Amino acid sequence: MNKILIIGYGNPNREDDGVAWHILQKLAAHFDMPLTSAVAIDEFDPNRYPHLVFELQLMPEMAELMAGYDDVCFVDAHTGAYPENVRVAPVGPAFQTSPFTHHLTPESCLSLAQTLYGHVPHGLMVSVRGYSFGYKTELSPQTAVLADKAVNHIITWVAEKRG
Repeated sequence: MNKILIIGYGNPNREDDGVAWHILQKLAAHFDMPLTSAVAIDEFDPNRYPHLVFELQLMPEMAELMAGYDDVCFVDAHTGAYPENVRVAPVGPAFQTSPFTHHLTPESCLSLAQTLYGHVPHGLMVSVRGYSFGYKTELSPQTAVLADKAVNHIITWVAEKRG
């Protein structure tokens, strides 16, 4: 059985920036799995996957966590940087610099896992278009519809990985 990790990140108090939180909540209900933070990963059953983690942002410390999995799916919002409303694309290790001090990309996390721990899981990025980034915990109607599509993509991906 493939060890599968799904990591969502963003700010659930900033409307659509928190789309990953909403997606992981639906995945937790679908798979009947707990949703936790990276620091509480010991709560997971090592015989049941996927494991579901939500954080405000990706952190270098997550490389150690990722190195223990065969597959990792990153879930986040985008603001129109991609032509697709729901972008589903493979990601691999590649160190990327950022002008922001608190920004780490999935590619950089995977690169750290490979460099520091000698193992890089297969990566998938699911990025959902956000339309509103105010101070609310609800998603905009447009992004709520896209979140459901993303959930379906991820459920299908997990089923394929499970074989």
